[in-house]
Amino acid sequence: MGFNLDSIKNARCDRPRRIIVAGPPKVGKSTFACSADRPIVIPMKGEEGIDDLNVESFPVCEKFGELLEALGTVYADKHEFKTLVLDSVSALEPIIWDETRRINGGVDSIEKINGGYGKGYTEALKQWREVIGGLDAIRKERGMTILLIAHVKVVKFADPMLEPYDQYSFDINDKASAFLRRWADGLLFVRRKIVVKKDDAGFNQTHNRPVDIGAGQPFLYTQERPAHPGGGRGVAWSKLPYEMPLSWAAFSEALALANA
Repeated sequence: MGFNLDSIKNARCDRPRRIIVAGPPKVGKSTFACSADRPIVIPMKGEEGIDDLNVESFPVCEKFGELLEALGTVYADKHEFKTLVLDSVSALEPIIWDETRRINGGVDSIEKINGGYGKGYTEALKQWREVIGGLDAIRKERGMTILLIAHVKVVKFADPMLEPYDQYSFDINDKASAFLRRWADGLLFVRRKIVVKKDDAGFNQTHNRPVDIGAGQPFLYTQERPAHPGGGRGVAWSKLPYEMPLSWAAFSEALALANA
């Protein structure tokens, strides 16, 4: 096809979204993701988040080749699933590292690949791209929503315009984290609503006490804040409420209204 005026078309295309659901452990990320439309789960070694859920799932993947086989099955075989859940990228990372080490001569540490100095983590991006390529093919050819679950860690963020402060970040290597954040159409953050109360401890001292003001229920956050990831592509995502109950039905309804 030549690049001429006849080749121009309206670029808008309503495709299934690629979403990362991030948050601390045992806060309801897996339950939320598995409430999506007709999900199939690919669990990674070390994850038990779906054990108590009534959801269709592959056997636990312990090796990189097993994950690729599962992705190939979802892509090629006839089925009625509408959502693919990968649980989790945090547990996938050591599997990717094992594959990267195997490809690079079986070294005993990813730190030693190509002479070290972080080059092993750059090399591992090849395996991340292979996984993401499979997910994108499934999204395109099978019309499936892609949900990736991610654990988080607290890191110190050095903002060049402010004093350093703590924030939640994906619990994976920074190179992989940046790659996944660029790829995703949307980032959702899950946590319980906690505030800090200062109690008088006497002698002009105070004691910080965490208080759960959400009755123990987790909440979903759709937009980025200095303390946590969030946000998504497009005007519709920007119209989403910043905070809502952790419910797939509530999220999908809000997204449909924003996209109307």
